[in-house]
Amino acid sequence: MNNTPLPAVELRVPTEEDALNWHRAFNDPDVMEFHGGAPAELSVYEELTARQRRHHAERGFCLYTLLDPADGAVIGFTGAQPWPREWGPAGEIEIGWRLGRAYWGKGYATVAAQRALDAVREAGVQQVVAMVDARNERSIAVTRRLGMRHAETLHSPTSQREAYCFRLDV
Repeated sequence: MNNTPLPAVELRVPTEEDALNWHRAFNDPDVMEFHGGAPAELSVYEELTARQRRHHAERGFCLYTLLDPADGAVIGFTGAQPWPREWGPAGEIEIGWRLGRAYWGKGYATVAAQRALDAVREAGVQQVVAMVDARNERSIAVTRRLGMRHAETLHSPTSQREAYCFRLDV
């Protein structure tokens, strides 16, 4: 049994400044391997953080900025939002996470996702999905630690990659 203590995490609704923080944290080909392959432009994160502020105001949850409470550094994001594409689990609430490379393998994604699930549950959502590239073993491991079940295998029409849809009753 693993007796490693779980890391402390802090979640906050993304600020305007977090667009730049997310851009910096994810400006790494390894981080973006399963998210289009190349780092996104700052404008992508400006739109994404603005959309998350709207989601939080309207729904009570969003993709939260994940902070290291030891030093306030932006680690990445975790949380939930409506699935943003027309294919896959359209209309469902997707939980997700993305961390800067330096924070991988330390338990942050799982602990933060559990906190995000609390917010989703409090908002009255009864089920979430997680869409994960079939080759992303790290994220698949997080879904297992959250107690999610593999529900279906899909093919992304944009990347032509195989993706797994995991489900969890919250």
